[in-house]
Amino acid sequence: MNKTKIEWCDSTWNPVTGCFHKCEYCYARRIAERFKPFDLPHTTTDGVFKGINDLATPIITECKDGEERVCAYPYGFEPTFHRYRLAEPQQQKKPKTIFVCSMADLFGDWVPDNWIEEVFDACRKAPQHRYLFLTKNPQRYGKLARAGKLPKRDNMWYGSTLDSMSAKRYPGRFLDNTFVSIEPLTEYMDVGLGSFGHDRWVIIGAETGNRKGKVTPKKEWVDKICEAADITHMAVFMKDSLIPIVGENSMRREFPWEQED
Repeated sequence: MNKTKIEWCDSTWNPVTGCFHKCEYCYARRIAERFKPFDLPHTTTDGVFKGINDLATPIITECKDGEERVCAYPYGFEPTFHRYRLAEPQQQKKPKTIFVCSMADLFGDWVPDNWIEEVFDACRKAPQHRYLFLTKNPQRYGKLARAGKLPKRDNMWYGSTLDSMSAKRYPGRFLDNTFVSIEPLTEYMDVGLGSFGHDRWVIIGAETGNRKGKVTPKKEWVDKICEAADITHMAVFMKDSLIPIVGENSMRREFPWEQED
């Protein structure tokens, strides 16, 4: 597991990396493409990736400086299951809040059920931690729940990413610990009473980086989301990217589990 600059968690853990979404603002794709090896191993004879990659052991690659290191993204941003990382939570005895698969969408339609089940099983084996999942395909939660494959545990939180009013939503009927991440906030979100359903937490952030076409949110967009969250008694966490927009004195950094204590 890696320490992270993501403000709402302690660590990230990536037993699965890669994604087939085509988000133009995706930071994970930029990182994976930057650090993929120059000569990608395990391609087919015509040099085309297999598309879905399953690794029992890490791939060692030679870097520019001549050193050999574990290759974190051997297939760039192609979906890859790094099975050798599954035991990492058990090796960390101190309880942490862990963002699972920050470099992937674990619940994308292309991800096999068995990959997800093995990640869940690894979480069960290290119950000292709190696990945060996040997806742009929240309907997969419902499918897994109906199949009896989605754990309902106090230390497992299931999030949906919203970047527009047209983004997919998950009704949260199957679980108590659901949350919403509105990052990046790219437009005015016409939210109101009941917009967040059963969600208990909302994370709000602005797009970072220097992408052409980057959207800078307005303060009133943030205020509207906070008003709706307060009506439904949701915790609100604003990422540091909002400081230039709302000001430090207006920043809210709330965690739902702290409200329970």
